[in-house]
Amino acid sequence: MKKVKKLILVSLIVGLFSQISIGLMNSDFRVSVAVIFFEAFIIYYDDLKIIPTGLLSGITVYIFRLISYYLMNGNISNVIFSYLLEIVFYVFYAIIFSVLTKNRTRKNLNYLFLIMVISDFSGNLLEVILRNMTTDTLSPSKVSFTLLIVSIVRSAIAWLILNGIKYYKMLIMKEEHEHRYKKLLWLTSQLKTEMYWIEKNMDNIEEVMSKSYKLYEKIKNNMDRETWEEGVLNIARDVHEIKKENYLIFRGLKSITDKELADKGMNIKDIINILSETMKREIKELEKNIELEFKISYNFYTSKHYYLMSILRNLVMNSIDAIPESKKDGKITIEEGIKGQSYYFTVSDNGSGIDDEELKDIFSPGFSTKINYDTGEINRGLGLSIVQYIVEEQLRGTLSVSSVIGKGTKFEINIPREILEEKNHEDLYS
Repeated sequence: MKKVKKLILVSLIVGLFSQISIGLMNSDFRVSVAVIFFEAFIIYYDDLKIIPTGLLSGITVYIFRLISYYLMNGNISNVIFSYLLEIVFYVFYAIIFSVLTKNRTRKNLNYLFLIMVISDFSGNLLEVILRNMTTDTLSPSKVSFTLLIVSIVRSAIAWLILNGIKYYKMLIMKEEHEHRYKKLLWLTSQLKTEMYWIEKNMDNIEEVMSKSYKLYEKIKNNMDRETWEEGVLNIARDVHEIKKENYLIFRGLKSITDKELADKGMNIKDIINILSETMKREIKELEKNIELEFKISYNFYTSKHYYLMSILRNLVMNSIDAIPESKKDGKITIEEGIKGQSYYFTVSDNGSGIDDEELKDIFSPGFSTKINYDTGEINRGLGLSIVQYIVEEQLRGTLSVSSVIGKGTKFEINIPREILEEKNHEDLYS
């Protein structure tokens, strides 16, 4: 529905700007600035279907031209067919552009400038040929050079607009990154204070453990019975103090995270960009040969960005760990889309897989398939049990896993759209 609204809005804007135009050689053929906006829109919004956008834009331009002509002359009978060729231009432009950009990204603006010129010139030339066949008012050979100049000028203006938007976004992003970096420094300094108290509590816990063991030895050997009662009371008192300290630490951490991490939200594409950068850096540090592939179908704004980042990061880290260093064609695919009233996210890899016995316990607290048998160290990251808790308890979603030994593992998350989407931030331009 959101894409349909965007398509209609773009077509209306193109139709509106088609009224700013000039006639060529006393004919019904007109050169308008609408093409500039049409070009800019289909490049900037890479989720727009090019050919449907061209068709609807052509129809909108046709209707606007008829309305304008009727208001000025009171009769449209003599331009109904002539203006119909406007649709031909936009459809043919869209077809040429679509063919030349097939399987190519729309990020290289210098390459796209050439495509815009070719599409614009070809569309105009076809329209002139058709007009010449019916009215003989325009000769393709006479206007070809003019059409080429018009195509270059319009494409150049669209190129400048798109570059301006690109560099403006880069400037805004740089300012936002600087703001987040300052915020992160302040947050880190506050967290270090809390870490001091955690370290202090660890010493207290060690002391209580030592007292408990000594008391156990006395009880076991039936020694110094008169000190048992005092020993138990001391241990209980120490545990109570540790509990108070932990509560203060928890309150401090909660206060920091509630205040300092209270960002309004992010678009899913921004979350994925951050995830992509950090995971590629992680893969490089681990010296693994792993390709990351992202398939993002719908962009939306969410205030649950920290939850999503934690979930996706830890699932990707699990996949990275599941792909052995010896594998030369490792691949992890992160996909997002809509199923009914829910967003789905899948993280799949072609790693070593998990057997059925381990798969049953994969969401159990403390479970891990990543154990260093030389050191005994267990690398759990956030832990799949915590990932499951965030998905199911915090976001009211579902989390499932499937795996085949030697072929890989796939995690699938489904979260209701009403939980993730911020309706008041719905944006046709996102």
